[in-house]
Amino acid sequence: MKRILCLFALCASMTTQAQDLNDIFISGLEDAERFANDYTAPAAEALMFNLANGWYNSGQAKKLGGFEISIVGNTSFFKNMDNKTGFILDPSQYENLRFRDGDPLAPRRVSSALGDIEGVFVVVDDGSGLFNEEFELPSGLLSEGINFVPTGFLQASVGLIKGTEIKARFVPKISIEDEGELGLFGVGIQHDFTSHLPADKVLPIAISGVIGYTNVNFNYEFTESSGVTGSDQRVESDFGIWTFSAVASTRLPVINFYGGLNYISGKAENSILGQYTVQEGPFQTTYTDPFVLETKVNAVSANIGTKLKLGFFRINVDYNISEFSTLTAAVNFGFR
Repeated sequence: MKRILCLFALCASMTTQAQDLNDIFISGLEDAERFANDYTAPAAEALMFNLANGWYNSGQAKKLGGFEISIVGNTSFFKNMDNKTGFILDPSQYENLRFRDGDPLAPRRVSSALGDIEGVFVVVDDGSGLFNEEFELPSGLLSEGINFVPTGFLQASVGLIKGTEIKARFVPKISIEDEGELGLFGVGIQHDFTSHLPADKVLPIAISGVIGYTNVNFNYEFTESSGVTGSDQRVESDFGIWTFSAVASTRLPVINFYGGLNYISGKAENSILGQYTVQEGPFQTTYTDPFVLETKVNAVSANIGTKLKLGFFRINVDYNISEFSTLTAAVNFGFR
């Protein structure tokens, strides 16, 4: 049982790996769902915090007809986040699952999908002592030397009426090993409040508000590779992330500095669908569309960055401080 969740580099999303399913379903449906939720939640949170970034690089909205096309990359870090790379598994909250070694009922820290705790074995029994099965709990990304969550997308911005700018971001549908698809889209709006002031041309700063929504959609079919008897086995994931920001920036001709306060609200749903027939352990049965893993985030963050303008070419970098701190870098082409 390697791990339930893997992150894809271009635009991370979740998929249940086939060899994991046999193990988690051995413990029974309720235990499997409880463990899967605790295990995957930190990675879902990391993705949502990651994609909440990159919506702005200035407090100034573009003038009517001005545009900018950007290649944006976000990288969120989690290496030293003990509260996200593991969680406390308390057997008293499970119906059929116990630890194999040591005190079988004592709560113990185990790996999340982001962690690196290995060699933790559990035992599943039916309560009679006649039938039991043991397996190793999965580790996570740190055990494979991965300590960050990367995403990337294209983004375009166009100036409309005075002080207003609309934005769109997307990743075209990407085929994954001919068994799945991954896509991203988002829309946003920015309004420059200082553009309404009589002295807006001479003010040293620009202040604006930004609202952005990002959606990630992912589906993956793994019936043939799951190792679990069944049919139409797949995962369908849907991530929705809202970002509400207050932004300020300098108004210099070449190098500018910007910063913002942001409110992030996101929801992730990962639906495990299809039929799964468990043929090992004390609970041999068939599950149909077994469960939906749901994770929500609501948080405040702050960022600071700089932008360099050289004619039609611009680059910007900023660092966001939040539950999952994120570095954003972008290459931009356009004019105001």
